[in-house]
Amino acid sequence: MAIGVIVGTAFVKMVDSFVKDIITPPLGLILGRVNFTNMYISLTGRTYTTLAEAKEAGAITINYGVFIGTIIDFAIISFATYFVLLQVGRLKNAPVVSIPVKECPFCLSNIPAKAIRCPQCTSQLTIVGEDEFGEQDNDTRVKIHFRQNKKRLS
Repeated sequence: MAIGVIVGTAFVKMVDSFVKDIITPPLGLILGRVNFTNMYISLTGRTYTTLAEAKEAGAITINYGVFIGTIIDFAIISFATYFVLLQVGRLKNAPVVSIPVKECPFCLSNIPAKAIRCPQCTSQLTIVGEDEFGEQDNDTRVKIHFRQNKKRLS
């Protein structure tokens, strides 16, 4: 989770720089050479050439240009988050290949249907009709015969 927070913080800084340095200058040029960071309303009634000058003088301002930049930041981060979550959702909904299973009669755990030994209790599972070389007799019926290994205690 900490890695996600660090990557998220870096992503926010990257988007902030993208908006301030790449998006708003051409947008300001299209709107008639407007610098969004200097778009503000001074509530003191005096006029200042830049927002920094107004802040230096201690003027109370409504910074709607900075707010527009923040809205653009939010929109970009929202779209990026949406598309990342969309991809994660697609990965979670990927089809799962199911393996046929059977139940071990000794430990009652699910094991693959083709297993000849239970991985949990190590019971040996054999198919009736097979000889010791794994070849089947004329009996075509498939029955599972379970035989549990008995360990000698010495």
